[in-house]
Amino acid sequence: MAFSLSNAALRAIPGAFIINSGLGKLNLDEQSAGYMQSMAAKAFPAVKDLDAATFGKALAYSELAVGGTLVAPFIPTRVAGLALGAFAGGMLAMYFKTEEFTLEDGIRPSQEGTAVSKDSWLAAIAIALIVQSKGKKKSKKK
Repeated sequence: MAFSLSNAALRAIPGAFIINSGLGKLNLDEQSAGYMQSMAAKAFPAVKDLDAATFGKALAYSELAVGGTLVAPFIPTRVAGLALGAFAGGMLAMYFKTEEFTLEDGIRPSQEGTAVSKDSWLAAIAIALIVQSKGKKKSKKK
């Protein structure tokens, strides 16, 4: 696996950000965890069945796992891209299924949805990581 500065930036920067977010959620209070759970339940109704504390821990550990996958250099780029893509897909599903996050057109962010809509950048980075790794394999075969 060859090192490239662009690959390192695409992985390390969002990876560190997601790890920091996960660390911040490790000690969520019940009310904060419950609020996040109610938002997530709009896209993933099954999370309503968890108690808020369990949801908060699961969310924190999931973020730590995704961030760790991104920053670990021994994880293949495509695997890191797929992990980030799943994470970003979940965030965007929540964005599109939460009415107050979008304007009347259902796409453009409202003031409340701007922070979550920025996760579209993570989806773009995930696509870049997946496509970048596919392109490298094709080049090696020639």
